[in-house]
Amino acid sequence: MSALAIDLGGTNLRAGLVQGEAIEPKPLGRWNAPANLEEFRARIDSLLAEHGATELGVGIPGLARGTVCAWVPNLPFLDGVDLAMLFPGLRVALGNDAQLSLLAEAAGGAACETSNAILLAIGTGIGSAVLADGRVLRGEGGAAASFGWACADPHDRGDDAHGWLERNASGTALNRIAAGMGVADGPALVALARSGDQTARAALEPPMAALGAALAGAVALTGSPLVIFAGGVADSLDALAPLMRPALVRQLPPHLRDIRLVAGHFGSRAALAGAGLAALGHSIWLENRP
Repeated sequence: MSALAIDLGGTNLRAGLVQGEAIEPKPLGRWNAPANLEEFRARIDSLLAEHGATELGVGIPGLARGTVCAWVPNLPFLDGVDLAMLFPGLRVALGNDAQLSLLAEAAGGAACETSNAILLAIGTGIGSAVLADGRVLRGEGGAAASFGWACADPHDRGDDAHGWLERNASGTALNRIAAGMGVADGPALVALARSGDQTARAALEPPMAALGAALAGAVALTGSPLVIFAGGVADSLDALAPLMRPALVRQLPPHLRDIRLVAGHFGSRAALAGAGLAALGHSIWLENRP
């Protein structure tokens, strides 16, 4: 039995193949995110035919209800699409990419020795998931833990597609800050800060302070002793964590101030690993179906 795992983000589509008892898929490739439904279906059909997979696991940056993509702000062509109908004859597992990332970390990564953790997947947007007493919190209709919508500005006008924190501290936000400074992108800005550039560090302090302050509310609400970072920002945690920790700790009660901030074991591959585990029916995923 083999499963095709798909991590579909707002920028890229990654694919992998899972066979046997393996947790992490064998990478098959990375492409630009499809521009429309036809392109998405053609890519998946091609991969299924080439590798003979009998199960399909897909992570999306949005709201998943069963096998239906309920709302995907960065890929609106998927809204309302039932993947079980789009790919008939396959067993399909669909999930929010952050929840799938946490599934992987709980099954064999940074959360495998704890029952409570928060995961933040920071890339094009901000995804999140919560492990509460050993269960991945799914919430009503799969809508739990939409942390990108956390807000620390009561005067913000809001946005129908992107939450306040996402607009201020996502990878897209860091790219925008970098562009305003004449720097190539967010990762390049982080690299400058890591090398000791004080201008770059000063530019990163406001978004990281916003992230830390908002994160304090999530830690206080859940009591989680651990925050796991996935997505592109996970690779920059060494430079960014010191910028977010002061605001985070300042807003926490004393008994939670020893909160640990760690990069996920699977890094930017976590959602792909989780998609494969869900496709093969991992017990944590089956136990947490809505």
